[in-house]
Amino acid sequence: MQEGVGNYRWRIVALLFFATTINYIDRQVIGLLKPYIEKDMGWNEISYGHIVTAFQVAYAIGLLLSGKFIDKLGTRKGFSIAITIWSLGGILHAAAQSVFGFGAARFILGIGESANFPASVKTVAEWFPRKERALATGIFNSGSTIGAIVAPIIVTYITLNFGWRLAFIITGLLGFVWLLFWILLYKTPLNHPKVSKKELYYILFDNEEISHKSLKLSELFRIRQTYAICFSRFVSDWVWWFFLFWAPDFLKKTQGVNIKEVVLPLIVIYSFASVGGIAGGWISGYFIKNGKSIDKARKTSILLCAIVVLPVAFAPLISNLWTAVLLISLATAAHQGWASNIFTITSDIFPKNAVGSVTGIAGFFGAVGGAISATVIGCILEITGSYFLIFAMASSAYIIAWLIIKLMIPEIKPLKFESPSLL
Repeated sequence: MQEGVGNYRWRIVALLFFATTINYIDRQVIGLLKPYIEKDMGWNEISYGHIVTAFQVAYAIGLLLSGKFIDKLGTRKGFSIAITIWSLGGILHAAAQSVFGFGAARFILGIGESANFPASVKTVAEWFPRKERALATGIFNSGSTIGAIVAPIIVTYITLNFGWRLAFIITGLLGFVWLLFWILLYKTPLNHPKVSKKELYYILFDNEEISHKSLKLSELFRIRQTYAICFSRFVSDWVWWFFLFWAPDFLKKTQGVNIKEVVLPLIVIYSFASVGGIAGGWISGYFIKNGKSIDKARKTSILLCAIVVLPVAFAPLISNLWTAVLLISLATAAHQGWASNIFTITSDIFPKNAVGSVTGIAGFFGAVGGAISATVIGCILEITGSYFLIFAMASSAYIIAWLIIKLMIPEIKPLKFESPSLL
């Protein structure tokens, strides 16, 4: 933190952190309750895969639109609408009586939740100089892992004492609590009375905006760097979704843990992930402060993360619970470190008035990968009854994604849109 400048921007990150925490609490509830709902509703693995796919399809559609939506309305209004939609979607799960009903509720949840990361990445681009963006992104993105840690505790307690339907209602209401604080505390830096002149200058002084014109989606799709970020997320994002929605089931079926016993392993897994997200952003910032270029810092950081994921391939072969948990923990930590840098690369390359849109487009590709994988994973498990092939694919995904970034973005630097780098 820069001395004597002011620190209101870190309060904004705190708001983003809590929004992301709630976002992940809401989306993880169904994974935790799968054994209970499966018993009540008579689901099989393919049915559950279809329900997860409904969320992923909605999330993909939402991401394609939400980035432009956030860029047009601004983060204050756009985020407010998004969290209202996803909170209502979370609550509606409690009324579902069939696979279709759960799929519909997941669809609404996915549409609303799709705006979280475009809005958060855009907010960081507005509130932070480039050298602090990876760390700020790592902090707010760690909310995803805190949400994954808190969710088992909250959901298990509510379910065992009051039933699984109330778990959806209570977790869904959290978004409305956050919304109150967002409306009361958030404005852009130029319009915020709590931001000092020194802090405002610090935020903006290295802001290398090249173009202030509004960029159309068709223009962004003509740019090679857009495709690089999109393809890298297509082949890697699904791994995180897999851990989020299937980790409790994996531990139950391979290690014999029940809903009470799974809480501690999940806390460990997502605690690692939280630390990994912040560490990934810190490492990248450390490289920059020690003279490395942005290009070198980001690419080295994501390569390190990709390497750390590789051992997770052995998790299905391990008979010891805590060894398997450790391998998954390292993989989730590496994913979050990876995500901190991939999100930041978007703001390294594109101007602020396009960051939300590009993040949304890339998220769309990632969600499509997640939607496809959810159905494929369900079919693999139904046919083989084994997680081995799935973990093998997950372990190699990040190396492939790193190669895409390496080959398609020769240098990570701000684009000049007067003379864009085109395909």
